Amino acid sequence: MQDAPLYAIGDIHGHSDQLDQALARIAADGGAAAPVVFLGDLVDRGPDSRGVIQRLIDGGAAGRDWTVLLGNHDRMFLRFVRDGLLHDDRILSGKGWLHPALGGAATLASYGVQTSEDSASALDEARAAVPRAHLDFLAARPLWAETASHIFVHAGIRPGVAMDRQDPDDLVWIRDPFLDWDQPFAKTVVHGHTALDHPRHEGNRVNLDGGAGYGRPLFPAVFDGADWHLLTETGRELLWPRT
Repeated sequence: MQDAPLYAIGDIHGHSDQLDQALARIAADGGAAAPVVFLGDLVDRGPDSRGVIQRLIDGGAAGRDWTVLLGNHDRMFLRFVRDGLLHDDRILSGKGWLHPALGGAATLASYGVQTSEDSASALDEARAAVPRAHLDFLAARPLWAETASHIFVHAGIRPGVAMDRQDPDDLVWIRDPFLDWDQPFAKTVVHGHTALDHPRHEGNRVNLDGGAGYGRPLFPAVFDGADWHLLTETGRELLWPRT
């Protein structure tokens, strides 16, 4: 991957309309061929997870320079349809993927499957409704990517562990000790997963999950030269590092 200019989009969570707007802002700023890293959590909570996945598949087929990472919600969706798994060991509350807090039912609804948290028929209906191409696409997603100066990952990394030795569960689920780490990483880490009211630059990491899964805007961002900017409706907005 080239280092700059490089665009990134945080957690989309099934909001295809916001994805279209983000891609339009990127095209206006850097052209339709601009390289983009998507930080995972393509699905759940929003109304059109199917549309989000299809747009990303279509973009890749059209030759777009897009790197799409896997998020924990994407993995839960894939594991449910392929393996019948409702629960992930990293969810300490015991909530399953179809619990309203996680948003799996909204994802299935985008494929025409109406279900509830305890629906026994959801698995069979999902296997009939979800295109194999969508499952294959998710299964092929990498867990991280890097440039000369940045590491891109959905949730974060375990401090002090080389990337080729990271636990895949950490890459899609970690919060602490990653979020509490105030020392420099080997490279600036760009991530999502932990929803904020607004994307934030923490100095050693950049969190681009501005809470689209909770009704807040999806902000695309660009690294160009030495700085990160958000792309807003009025243009670039410098994302100042916190000190």
